Amino acid sequence: MNKPYSQACENNKEPILHKIKDIFLESTTVWEIGSGTGQHACYFAQQLPYLQWQATDRAENLSAINSWIAAAELKNLPQSLALNVSDEPWPCQAIEALFSANTLHIMSWSEVECFFARMGQYLIQEAQVCLYGPFNYGGAYTSASNESFDQWLKACNPKSGIRDFEAIEELAKSVGLRVENDLAMPANNRLLVLRRS
Repeated sequence: MNKPYSQACENNKEPILHKIKDIFLESTTVWEIGSGTGQHACYFAQQLPYLQWQATDRAENLSAINSWIAAAELKNLPQSLALNVSDEPWPCQAIEALFSANTLHIMSWSEVECFFARMGQYLIQEAQVCLYGPFNYGGAYTSASNESFDQWLKACNPKSGIRDFEAIEELAKSVGLRVENDLAMPANNRLLVLRRS
């Protein structure tokens, strides 16, 4: 099958790698929630060979992701697994590191709440989490492009939309996660770095 392709993934993979290579330095396995096309999984697994990178996504997206994984032929990148954030249980025992890019604004708010609840179940002590994407601060957009993007998202699905940083921080706190860092990224995105404490 033809591999799916995202230009956004190509644009942001290097800036993200530049940050996560230091954040996940002590980790052995990273679970990626919402692997999308599979481009990030292949790139990060190739660039970070000391990590086992576990791609996951909804069942209907796995064949596309696995086409990227098969082409990559990397020992530290197994086949992707079916995972919907509201699933119970998740297909794992415990998670020591988690990465997710451009997912929170696609999910409904109830799914975002579910996502954090499951992290509360599976993240080990001192686990690290990296969440990439656009966020609002104090209920305000950080750029005109983010405002336009949010309007487009809500036109596609009224339950989606750019999330408020403060609401995400509160959810994180509720499951024992603290925001360690909030890093500015290209194209008005952020990388939130959280740790289970």
